[in-house]
Amino acid sequence: MTIDQRTPPPASGAWREGDAPGQRSFADLGRVELELGGELPNVRVAYETYGTLNADASNAVLVLHALTGDSHLAGPAGPEHPTAGWWEPLLAPGAPLDPADWFVVAPNVLGGCQGTTGPASLAPDARPWGSRFPRITVRDQIAVERLLTDHLGIDAWASVVGGSMGGMRSLEWAITYPGALRSALVVAVGAAATADQIGTQTAQLHAITADPKWCGGDYHDAAPGDGPHLGMGVARRIAHLTYRTEVELDVRFGREAQSGEEPLRYGRYAVQSYLDHHADKLARRFDAGTYVALTDAMTTHDVGRGRGGTSAALSTITVPVVVGGVDSDRLYPLRLQQELADLIPTADQLHVITSPYGHDGFLLEVDAVADLVQRTLSLAQTIDVRESDSSVA
Repeated sequence: MTIDQRTPPPASGAWREGDAPGQRSFADLGRVELELGGELPNVRVAYETYGTLNADASNAVLVLHALTGDSHLAGPAGPEHPTAGWWEPLLAPGAPLDPADWFVVAPNVLGGCQGTTGPASLAPDARPWGSRFPRITVRDQIAVERLLTDHLGIDAWASVVGGSMGGMRSLEWAITYPGALRSALVVAVGAAATADQIGTQTAQLHAITADPKWCGGDYHDAAPGDGPHLGMGVARRIAHLTYRTEVELDVRFGREAQSGEEPLRYGRYAVQSYLDHHADKLARRFDAGTYVALTDAMTTHDVGRGRGGTSAALSTITVPVVVGGVDSDRLYPLRLQQELADLIPTADQLHVITSPYGHDGFLLEVDAVADLVQRTLSLAQTIDVRESDSSVA
């Protein structure tokens, strides 16, 4: 699964049964009923761990990835893992999630494509789920993560940590399972998808599903080069522009031509080459069906659904929550994190990350994020775990 841009991309960049596991472990968690109806008969979760669980299981931290992330939180790229660890600096010796102190668990999300049950996984009939994969929500994703918690023998996480889509899940954890965590970090996200987010995400979904090679979602057995790569590439370009900022792109690229090309003779500008690169890279490590399933889950994200609205839902949070946002984020602007900080009774304030990189600042501004993780873990030491778990309907 190493990325080789000289060859056509596979129909799907998903991890498949029979591929080398790499650092992954797997948990078969059984049947899961889904929020919007239907079920998955046997959910498998791929996850990676770092460090050692202590005797009373009090040092466990759950780290939740964003849309195109996976369980490979730290470690090199290679045949088993198409990209290097996405938050590795936070797990270095002396860093907030130092494996000498913490047992860190990073699962691939439900609907994912790197070992957890998703559209590219085999259904009970030994064929890829494809178009038959049911619609899932963020609440379904955390329900599966709760089952993984039980599987690992962990009564309560010291912290649940996430940014972007991972932040949605961290926030839902704090509302739904207050007895199963002692603190939460929520970065670069809001309480519910906004009209702007729904709009840009819907445009991405249309780009994929309009690709003739999408085949209704049943393309996983196609030959290399015959997957819906063009559609997913367009989706990735749209998304990437929302992840970065106008200022950064102008400073980095301006109107410069790509080296060796002439834009006025059908060559590319440097920024076009940059977006092409990210589109091609994603096609070789990701799955279009997963992109659709997870983007749809982000579109339906709404902590107030069925709970009396946003304010009512956030007011029920009882564990300490650290809320962070990136000052240049145009996808999840600071006003959304300010709302969280104002309405969550256990949040002290909004912690602002200064960055020119926009939404991607939650991945790139390592020192600032490390400070927030450290703050969150410190708060975990100040609260006792409830004797029994509870949930908010």
